[in-house]
Amino acid sequence: MKTQIRLATLRDAAGIRAIYAPVVRETPISFEVVPPSVEELGARLGKTIDRYPWLVCTARERVLGYAYAGGHSERAAYQWSVNVSVYVHARARRIGVGRALYDTLFSVLRLQGFVRAYAGITLPNEASVGFHESFGFTSVGIFSRVGYKMGAWHDVGYWQLTLQSSNGRPSPPRPLLSLMENRSVQSTLSDGSMGVGRDIEAVVKAVDAQNLAEATRETERSEFTN
Repeated sequence: MKTQIRLATLRDAAGIRAIYAPVVRETPISFEVVPPSVEELGARLGKTIDRYPWLVCTARERVLGYAYAGGHSERAAYQWSVNVSVYVHARARRIGVGRALYDTLFSVLRLQGFVRAYAGITLPNEASVGFHESFGFTSVGIFSRVGYKMGAWHDVGYWQLTLQSSNGRPSPPRPLLSLMENRSVQSTLSDGSMGVGRDIEAVVKAVDAQNLAEATRETERSEFTN
């Protein structure tokens, strides 16, 4: 069985939610409190995928992880900067999914013409800090006690990555939709797909089991609250 990194579609919203919902519900990593629905995640994806990449790493169409970019700010002078995030299924970690997704995402962003990438990390989180710094991200500041979740105040640190040179007058970044037929994009996705290893068959089985357990618990919570 092989993994594939590809551009996300609206059909991936359920698989993305299966990864993201436990993060929202059980950790302060995301500052959302209620997990968004499949429909809401589909709407978020649909609003941005013409311009910014959302990538999924899949095996047998199970989503093992996803990464995406979004605008850093709506004001025009910020258009060469993006915010980035990556999430990996709890049962698909430590096999290279996150690294392959980020490597591919940054390559696509360079092809589009973006110059800076920013990542916000709820602190403390040594694993995420180390992961981002392994790509060359550097710390640019901390917002102290900026968010309250799960009974505590949390700091958020921001890290910056230079994607490519900022010398000279830049051309506007190209929307992702305009690069869909670009061979370099297709080659980048193909190369990224080769970066995931180990026994994917076992990983897929573990992902299926975890997703079923999470769906059962969510149904039970819904019945209890109703």
